[in-house]
Amino acid sequence: MRPDRRHCRQRGAVVIELALVLGVFLLLAFSTIEVARLMYVFNTAQEITRRAARAAALTDFSTDTAMAALRSHALFRTGAGPLPLVSNLTTDNVRIEYLSMDASGALVPLATLPACPLQNVVNCTENPNGAACIRFVRASICASGGSGCTPLPYRTLTGFGPGMAQLTVPTAVTVVKAESLGFRPGMTCL
Repeated sequence: MRPDRRHCRQRGAVVIELALVLGVFLLLAFSTIEVARLMYVFNTAQEITRRAARAAALTDFSTDTAMAALRSHALFRTGAGPLPLVSNLTTDNVRIEYLSMDASGALVPLATLPACPLQNVVNCTENPNGAACIRFVRASICASGGSGCTPLPYRTLTGFGPGMAQLTVPTAVTVVKAESLGFRPGMTCL
């Protein structure tokens, strides 16, 4: 019994058709996953800055361990490490700035921070619009290093994608009013 030549050719055609259809299907599936991940990153970036700014408004800025914990918590972590699904977004990329307000109402980053939250209370009592009074907290996501806030590049899961090389994680700036900044009654500066 010899197989018919037409039957053999049809089997080869089915394999080729399957390869073409499977290639297109996998491309669409991975593209859908990458677009969903991109939307996750864009939405999560804003939530990270909101959490960081809110926590910074209540946390003692003079304590390094408290500030490190604040950044980890903002990234939905309990310890060091990157944001899940975004390997290049770490605690180093969460920038927290303390701002004063000048007489014209413009927000100005403080050149030097007060020694402790108690000193900030004293500074703000003496001159609410002074350059040493923390009135607002700004949190943003920036690439590590440098004085300016350059956007963090977005990395795809697969390492390729049309037009993805130019995408960046949004800086997602959040500004909140400074609250206690870790001040407690009876506190002293060390």
